[in-house]
Amino acid sequence: MSRYAYDRLSFLDNSFLILKKENTPMHIAGTATFDAAPLTNADGSLDIDGVRAYVESRLHLIPRYRQVLRQGWFQSAPIWVDYPHFNIHYHVRHTALPKPGDERQLKRLAGRIMSAHLHRTKPLWEMWIVEGLDGGERVAMISKVHHCMVDGVSSVDLLNVLLTPYPIESFEPGPSYLPRPAPTETDLFWETAKTLVRLPFDISKNLTDALGQVRDPRSDLRSRFRALRGMVGTSLTPSQTPLNKPVGPHRRFDTLAMSLDDIKGVKNRLGGTVNDVVLATVAGGIRRFLERRRVNCEHLDFRVMAPVSVRAEAEHGALGNRVSAWIVPMPLRERDARRRMELIRETTSQLKESKQALGAEALAQVGEWTPSTILSLASRMMTRALPFNLVVTNVPGPQVPLYLLGARMRDNYGFVPLIDGLCLGIVLFSYSGNLCWGFTCDWDLVPDLHDFVLDIEASFKDLQQAGAAIEVKGESEPPQAAVKTKRARARKNGNGSGRAHPHGEA
Repeated sequence: MSRYAYDRLSFLDNSFLILKKENTPMHIAGTATFDAAPLTNADGSLDIDGVRAYVESRLHLIPRYRQVLRQGWFQSAPIWVDYPHFNIHYHVRHTALPKPGDERQLKRLAGRIMSAHLHRTKPLWEMWIVEGLDGGERVAMISKVHHCMVDGVSSVDLLNVLLTPYPIESFEPGPSYLPRPAPTETDLFWETAKTLVRLPFDISKNLTDALGQVRDPRSDLRSRFRALRGMVGTSLTPSQTPLNKPVGPHRRFDTLAMSLDDIKGVKNRLGGTVNDVVLATVAGGIRRFLERRRVNCEHLDFRVMAPVSVRAEAEHGALGNRVSAWIVPMPLRERDARRRMELIRETTSQLKESKQALGAEALAQVGEWTPSTILSLASRMMTRALPFNLVVTNVPGPQVPLYLLGARMRDNYGFVPLIDGLCLGIVLFSYSGNLCWGFTCDWDLVPDLHDFVLDIEASFKDLQQAGAAIEVKGESEPPQAAVKTKRARARKNGNGSGRAHPHGEA
């Protein structure tokens, strides 16, 4: 057994670390609110010591949260090692809103916290417990973790570490933390030497496996290459808009809640998936927002990058990033809400068939052979010519109420990191019958963020009205049902593949 312990960053995790610059802190974050009463002492003050003790009792389930990054040997990828000086008081912090403690104050505080970098010499996460919201009726939790540690989907798994589907009044302390010894420079030298010696054999084995998959008609390899070719073909820079400029150091944060039943009602009437409704809503909102800024949308090539999880079921709960992406062109020139929805549905259906997300995953796997110095250069070049204008990530969450100790979580809004060329981002989190929209933007470039939130609301109402019009007309089946019927007939006649989509419907 090895006398030391460490984990090496993957290519994708390392790329998030390298993308960090002075004005681009690369952490993901969230703002959740809870009922305050179960978290207070007898005198009405917040029991912050109890919260800290509970968080610390669960950290043995997520060991990465007590590890720090250390540079690998000879410019290789950094490694995770146990941090011997871990202090829960540094990571779980306590603050309060001044009266009246309203939503606007909370959003401003969240924006300031999210603008600050995480300290590289410490474990890369923070949790702020904020009291005084709604006159003391609610408590907020603002949490942030570096993107190199976790992606959006696995961060939802991590909620299960702290939150439970029922209130609890007591808990057992976790096991004592005994940091494992980190490798020395000599240890890392010999490990790197062994890797280099094995490299030709590993490459040969991978090529042999690849050739075997090419010959196997059941293999997914050819689909991956086709998807990769399709991604490279769409890598040209899209149209530049006021939302695509270098970002500054400060962030604004805003939120919006929608009923999942309302969204599913639109889906059922217009066809498609919940994610299709989200993208069609974003398309309509972006059109309204840009037109108010006197941008002509008729000829814009505006694209959304929609992260797609490629995490296997067995990997749920594991730390690290297992995400890929779709590049979705937005039909901004289309004024009719129902037609926008049809165009989005057609596009996402084609992306599922083409397995574009698998193509992006293949790129990440190729990057595992890339030295960190070359990766740094490639990452900088990528941010200068992004093939998309906006990031919209839809994270599925639990549909039952969750509790922090005895306090019920009321909502949870996500924050997406911004980089040069992306001064606005959207995170959606579904929870307990609601879809929580979190909007992040550059403070100076998008001072009218709340107007954009209202544009999103108006765009969704347009879709609702389009669905209601279908119901009034009494159409026999929504567009999605018609498409499914057509495909079923094609399969019956021997003209269809009958294969399932690689990604399930939302």
